[in-house]
Amino acid sequence: MSNPWWKNAVVYEIYCKSFADSNGDGIGDLKGVMEKLPMLKELGVTCIWFTPIYTSPQVDNGYDVADYRNIDPAYGTLEDFQNLLQMAHSMDMKVIMDVVVNHSSDEHVWFQESRKSKDNPYRNYYIWKPAKDGKEPNNWGSYFREENGSAWKYDEATGEYYFHQYAIKMPDLNWDCKELREEIYDMLNWWIDLGVDGFRLDVFTRFQKTPGFPDTTKKAGPLDRNGFVVDHDMCTNVEGIHEIIHELNRNVFGKRGVMTVGEGSGVTYENALPYVHPDREELNMVYHFQLAARVRTSLSADQFRDIQSKWAQVIANGGWAVQYLSNHDSARQVSCYGDATNYREESAMLLATLMHTTPGTPFVYQGEEIGMTNVKFDSIEDYNCCYTKGDYYSMIQKGATPEEAISTLAPRSRDNARTPYQWNGSEHAGFTTGKPWLKVNPAYEEINLEKDLQSEKSIFRYYQKLIAMRKEHPAITEGDLKFYLCEDRDIVLYTRTCEKETLLVVANMSSKPATLTLPEELRGEKFKRILTNCAKNAPALDGRTQLQPWESEVYVKA
Repeated sequence: MSNPWWKNAVVYEIYCKSFADSNGDGIGDLKGVMEKLPMLKELGVTCIWFTPIYTSPQVDNGYDVADYRNIDPAYGTLEDFQNLLQMAHSMDMKVIMDVVVNHSSDEHVWFQESRKSKDNPYRNYYIWKPAKDGKEPNNWGSYFREENGSAWKYDEATGEYYFHQYAIKMPDLNWDCKELREEIYDMLNWWIDLGVDGFRLDVFTRFQKTPGFPDTTKKAGPLDRNGFVVDHDMCTNVEGIHEIIHELNRNVFGKRGVMTVGEGSGVTYENALPYVHPDREELNMVYHFQLAARVRTSLSADQFRDIQSKWAQVIANGGWAVQYLSNHDSARQVSCYGDATNYREESAMLLATLMHTTPGTPFVYQGEEIGMTNVKFDSIEDYNCCYTKGDYYSMIQKGATPEEAISTLAPRSRDNARTPYQWNGSEHAGFTTGKPWLKVNPAYEEINLEKDLQSEKSIFRYYQKLIAMRKEHPAITEGDLKFYLCEDRDIVLYTRTCEKETLLVVANMSSKPATLTLPEELRGEKFKRILTNCAKNAPALDGRTQLQPWESEVYVKA
């Protein structure tokens, strides 16, 4: 299949807990999503992706799964999900699920059985090790840095330690166990039978661990505690990971013809192709974090050109990738990469232009289509993110004041993306009639969907136009990428060219006017403007043109 549906798709990520609450309990739910599906259809998205909505004790907002075959009661029922699937499909929208199989909750029946005895049939579903010299099996640290910072937790029932890369209540699954793998294949096929159209594999690069679990020789970082070191290399892209993913594809994904997108640290343009080239039979596409607002606090024109050029080569060589700047794990993109104070609307539109006109499948995270921004809470008690809390207490332990710790951590907290969706200017932004599980961003009275739709600078309407362009202009999905003016500090200029057409995109990534001098090889061409985020006449593309702050323009070659 040369042009599968997911290459033409625009995916909308739904963080259900914060999207829309239908029953007033302060938690978003599936019926709330169903009420809003017409809005998503109006926006133009063709696929929705749910972050985990399975049964979970919510230690990490659903990424700690206690039952892979049921819906958490906070979100509704399995019947609600089936009704949502039917409704979405009737509106020509696909539905993909987050699948979290690097780890589970310690409340999953598999783990409850596993910890009972060393000879329990489920024992090898998880990673258990005896003490080493009376201490933890090695010096690996947990990403959540709980308790003493170790990635190992002693369990008195059997006198051994279990391994957890993340929270103590999120033990890692053992992918070396054949019986576990078969359970996972069966579970995924069960969801496909229900009608699910694909999966996002959470932290897939960490399924395989370094054999033997040797101590890391990496030095401790500023947030590491008691000598336990977070070393990504010990559990990321370890030899054997490709065999795991290929087997997943052979038993489930390729066999059933569903979409797959892999999310995991350590994926770069240098190692992505083996995961996503069709001949490898592993995944359809992968995330990378090189442009993510989770990693960066700013994005220059030069950085954008460099990273996009390298990933364009992955696609040119037969692979595929995701285009995004923010998601549920990141800060808000307009606060990081735009100008949320003076040019919020213009910069939000410009960032969208860049994501929707470069090679790959765009993923829209809920709220970016109305320009939602970061939030800074006054107290750590108002935060929910495990990373934020863990890092906060590590900083306090090392002598930082609460004010210093929050000021440092607030810009990168995952809670920036997880505050409730801002539907209107009523109490709690129209998200709920009750008390929201996480505080609403105080900016909701000025930034909300209802107000945006009434604005001459509607970000939502701009997203609609961008998404519609993807269906009308094959160069967006098929075209080669070529950058011009590569020495310019503020202006990004590139073309997307296929056999049928050429598009030209220009963007001023700054809060000051910029002068565009069109390259000589483009001056003789005639271009028709098809999209702009500024209320002004089209710039002349045959000479020097003054661009407004955060101006973006899209042209088609006449």
